[in-house]
Amino acid sequence: MSKKLTIGLFGFGVVGQGLHDIIKTKNLNIEIVKICIKDNSKQRSLPSELFTTDRDELLNNPDINTIVELINETEPAFEIVSRALSTGKNVVSASKKMIANHLEELINLQHQHGTSLLYEGSVCGSIPIIRNLEEYYDNELLHSICGIFNGSSNYILSKGFIEGLDYASALKQAQDLGFAETDPTMDVGGFDAKFKLVIVAAHAYGIVVKPEDVFNLGIQTLSAYDLQYAREKNLKIKLVPVAKELDDQHVALFVLPKFVNDKEFLYNVEYEYNGVIVQAAFADQQFFFGKGAGGHPTGSAVLSDIAALRYEYQYEYKKAKSRKELQFTNDIEINIYLRYEDDDLVEALGFEYIQERYYSGNYKYVIGKINLQKLIDNQHRISEKAFIAFADQLKGVSLAPAKKQAV
Repeated sequence: MSKKLTIGLFGFGVVGQGLHDIIKTKNLNIEIVKICIKDNSKQRSLPSELFTTDRDELLNNPDINTIVELINETEPAFEIVSRALSTGKNVVSASKKMIANHLEELINLQHQHGTSLLYEGSVCGSIPIIRNLEEYYDNELLHSICGIFNGSSNYILSKGFIEGLDYASALKQAQDLGFAETDPTMDVGGFDAKFKLVIVAAHAYGIVVKPEDVFNLGIQTLSAYDLQYAREKNLKIKLVPVAKELDDQHVALFVLPKFVNDKEFLYNVEYEYNGVIVQAAFADQQFFFGKGAGGHPTGSAVLSDIAALRYEYQYEYKKAKSRKELQFTNDIEINIYLRYEDDDLVEALGFEYIQERYYSGNYKYVIGKINLQKLIDNQHRISEKAFIAFADQLKGVSLAPAKKQAV
């Protein structure tokens, strides 16, 4: 018989309400005892006695055995989750930034106190990628994982490519629909995708990487020139996080816009949908597709974790135990498309070789191979006026020949 879960819920926004909507339609031996919110003045759809603004009413309540954390603030979320784990309560969270920034500490807390933290809802909404990496691929050698991890940026790119909207108009539509925040940097800058990539890499490769060490470049500088180039080549532009095992000692992670062709799964992933491609040694290529955001899709992932806790489910982090020799590196070479204004930028980036270069009026681009560290060193200049896209569909990525040293 499954254990009854008595839940203290932090946050009653889109996902929290979506979770409640789903739970009330099921008979899962789950009870929401108390909900902690920031603003007690808002009108709620549930009885007022169910709500509180005092987190201790949940964390110190012996009748609550499970904490569900769905708030937007990173450090308060970490305090809630770490306190709960330390006092014997299991936790479900959807806070990808908090988890990515504190992953090593959170893993240690689980081991130290014998508690469980589950976070399927933090990565790609309704797509069950974490559980699959933990269970299905636990003994599988994974060559790479990539995909579309952020629905907001994908919505903007779809609007530009399919409907011909310029970046500013597409962004405003995404904001009006609630897909993008007033400050959209987290989504369009590739930060949200990076946090999710860090979490995925921990389960796929057993490495815990600090988000600040992972290179991310977004779509803020996308122009009509870039979309025109993609159309002429029968390509689309997607914002793609990549985790790739380079050899038996090194794994690379980065987030970049990427040209995809019509033979690739990601080509047809549009608007707010997400897609994850796993390239495995034995299972070969597999594709996961689903809604990456929204109250009910993310709420369903959160509920899946809650339901798993009824049977004392825990992540085992099997790859971390079995593949301790793997290390993260930024010392790789990749093929990129660079649209630029300043010729000095091309020189500063120090391309290993250039296979194509084009000038026409205000439109200038170069395609060639470059060391990822050069992009990191010049990220500020690139972010201001240039646009970069990964241009080789994951082919030809290798350790840089200059030095085989992991970072």
